[in-house]
This record gives sequence, C-alpha cells and structure tokens, in this order.
Amino acid sequence: MRTIGVISRGIRTPIIRQGDDLATIVTESVLAAAQEGGFEFHDRDIVAVTESVVARSAGNYAHVKDIADDIKAKFGCDHLGVIFPITSLNRFAVVLKGVAMGVKKLTLMLSYPTDEVGNHLFDEDLLEESGINPYSDVLTEEQYRTAFGYAVHPFTGVDYVAYYKELIESVGCEAEVIFANQAEAILAYTKNVLCCDIHTRRRTQRRLMKAGAEKVLCMDQILTESLNGSGCNEQFGLLGTNKATEDTVKLFPRDCQSFVDTLAEKMAAATGKNIECMIYGDGAFKDPVGKIWELADPVVSPACTKGLLGTPNEVKIKYLADNDYAGLSGEELRSAIQASIREKDSNLVGNMVSEGTTPRQLTDLIGSLCDLTSGSGDKGTPVIFIQGYFDNYSMN
Repeated sequence: MRTIGVISRGIRTPIIRQGDDLATIVTESVLAAAQEGGFEFHDRDIVAVTESVVARSAGNYAHVKDIADDIKAKFGCDHLGVIFPITSLNRFAVVLKGVAMGVKKLTLMLSYPTDEVGNHLFDEDLLEESGINPYSDVLTEEQYRTAFGYAVHPFTGVDYVAYYKELIESVGCEAEVIFANQAEAILAYTKNVLCCDIHTRRRTQRRLMKAGAEKVLCMDQILTESLNGSGCNEQFGLLGTNKATEDTVKLFPRDCQSFVDTLAEKMAAATGKNIECMIYGDGAFKDPVGKIWELADPVVSPACTKGLLGTPNEVKIKYLADNDYAGLSGEELRSAIQASIREKDSNLVGNMVSEGTTPRQLTDLIGSLCDLTSGSGDKGTPVIFIQGYFDNYSMN
C-alpha cells in the first residue's frame, strides 16, 4: 500500500515586479523545483499562486489621493460615516487615510469587542463586568475608555482606537469615534455611510437604506474603475487591499481567470499533464490563540481552473471502521474500506457515512492549505505545488 498522501510544497520564485510575465515565471519555477526535488508531474496536480504577486505583476496599485477623489465623487458630502472596518495596519489603515482625505468630518463606528475577522479591541470578559449590552448599546469614545480602558492589540501592540483617530486627524479631517454593533446606529450621526465590513456588507447596506440613509456604499464600490491612472478592481473595489507604502495600497488582482487559464496552458505544454491552477488569498481558518478569523480577503480564491470547482465527495473512514466494519481488522478491514470508497455514490450529501467531512468549497480548502504553506512573511514561496490532493485511500 502506498504510504504517502497529500504533499504541499512551497516553490521559491524570483522577486516579482510590475510588468513581469508571471505565468512564465511560475511555470519555470515549478519545473526547476521538480528537477531539484526529483518529483514527477501527474494529472490533477495543483499549482496555486498567491494573489499578491498576481496584483503586483499587473501593477494594480492605488494612491490615497485616488481613494479620496473617488470618495468625493461618489458621496459628495462633508460628513461621512465609516462603519465596521477591521482593525489592521496592513488591511485598512491606508484605506482609512484616503477616505478621510475625501471629507471634512468622519464618524468612525467600530464594532466591539471584536471586528469582523476576530481582532479584539479589548478582552471580551470585561463585558461581563461592565454591564454594557454589545447588542444594543452605542458608546461614545469617552464611555468606551471608561469601561474598557486603553487596551492594545496582543500581536501589534497598537491601540487601534487611538491610532485610527490620529490617522484621520493627520490629514486634516475632523474625527469622531463611536462603538456599536447595529448598523443603524450610525444614522444618528450622518446619513452618508461607507460600509467597510467584508462578508456581511450587502446586508449592512440594505439595513441602512431601509432605515433612511441617503447614500450607502460598500468598499467593493470604491475604485471600481481607474482614477488618475490608478489601479482598480471592477468586482471587489477596495476589498482585499494590502498596504504597499504609507500612501499606496495594492488592490486585489484583476483578470484572474485569464491568468489561471494561461498558466494552465503553459504548465500543460511543459509537462504534458493536466495541471489544475488557481489564485489564492487568505485562507479560511481561525487562529485559536489570537481568535482571528484569517479571511480578510473577499474570497479565498478569485479564480481557478474548472477541475477545482465544487466540494469534496468523501466518506468518513473512521465512521466505516467504527460502524460498518467494526468486526474487521488488518487486511480484511483495509480491503473493505477501499471497496466502500471505490463504490461510493457520486453525491453523498445527507448520507451518514459522509457526516463530519468538511463541507467547504475545494478552493477554500486548498487555498487554506496554500496560505498555511506559504505564510505571509519571509519564506519566499508565493507559489504552492500540491500533489495527491484528489487521491484517496483506495488508490494504491
């Protein structure tokens, strides 16, 4: 019996710059890794490329002035509410700076005790002692400080309340900070609102319009087209941005499907195999210590080849071992389970034998594997090569 299952390899590449032929660089890097590592290619191997280098090679950047100009054009107001942003130096700080440059006054409404992806403003146990109801109570900055003090983020050491307020004021914009978890609370301060939540943005937008807001936009509706020669993203706007410099952001990549199709063609030509390809961003997993849900990108994967669409269709081996074949052991047990896998239905939804398998999109599962393999630091492996992902226990 074969003893090796899924293999995920980080592939080093040259440092990617704007204008680089990324599909060629990725193909050549994977081929070089195969030669160095002594592995062969098979049908349904996977090549995944981080969204960061896709956007960088395409030069998809924007300046804070571009953000400010779009805010001015689309809102045309002096006082803007900005609600439910995540607390992140990398993901939101530069965006906030650009938004503040586009208005005279900004009311920033933060959710508490955590933001959408799990960053804590303060220890949530303090809520029990405060008598504050986070589902209904709206707090001023003074009330917040009285109840919860001046907590800093455990990983960054930043007091995001102070940092965001100072950032707004640094560009000459008047800043007001409030805390609430009901979107409608912002309407007591201003009727023009930018929704900065990621995965709940449409619901927030609908609620505000129903409650009497004048103009409500989401981050995926800002910079959907180029301004002043800037980058843009027609589908996601400012969602998925990362800090590039103190005054620029790298946007989520564009033309993603074209890139993965081109890469798949190059890999097929070079290997003679049907290699699946995808772009990946943040994985969809939660850190057990920091309590942060990793997914700050709008999607895990903005594009993939057709073979990566859908969800797994897997049986639970331990269920078979503990139930159907509880009386078997050794080779007899192995053979019985292999036969069950080979003969499984094409759709196991609702079947007890599949209960407990992860009911997620393949691209979300694979993207999480890729994100964990590549990390976000100095590994220098923006490409991940995965083998054996579609194998199962029945394959010798």
